[in-house]
Amino acid sequence: MNLQRNAPSPPLVEEAGPDAHVPATAEELSHLMASADLARHLERVRQHRSELRESVAAVDLALEAPIARGGMFRERVRAALAELAHDFDDHVALTESPGGIYDRARHNAPRLAGRVNRLLAEHQDLRDAIHGYLAVLEHGGTVADLPVFREELTVLMGRLVRHRQKGGDLVYEAYDVDLGGQG
Repeated sequence: MNLQRNAPSPPLVEEAGPDAHVPATAEELSHLMASADLARHLERVRQHRSELRESVAAVDLALEAPIARGGMFRERVRAALAELAHDFDDHVALTESPGGIYDRARHNAPRLAGRVNRLLAEHQDLRDAIHGYLAVLEHGGTVADLPVFREELTVLMGRLVRHRQKGGDLVYEAYDVDLGGQG
């Protein structure tokens, strides 16, 4: 490249066409950055939501095994419940983090604050229940009545499914984003 003194240097970045909108203010730039950050965050929520759905399905599948197998039944349920506990903890950390989906919903759509608070309360209840059942299985606690234990866990899985539905509805209402029935 042969540059002459005082000659204009070639642009480092290609200039936008005449119809392109370039953010003119710091506020516009901040909004664009926040939108991109929200899109990345929503994609993470969608991925974790899918993992959570798969974990719930794995627990349901383990609960379908014959109870008469005793130890094998307990181990299958324990393994599936351990994975669910991990995925649910990730879900809570992601959705409750500062700047996370619930924090943003409260800020951007204050009318949804009550629903956000109910979902947050459900997080604590669901987490306690998941970890409580897991503790019984991991620490050799006795399950005197396996059919009752299975029924209680089946009810818990239903609560988790409904929690996911309410969360998806809230996200749609707050951001006009469909997390998807499969996610």
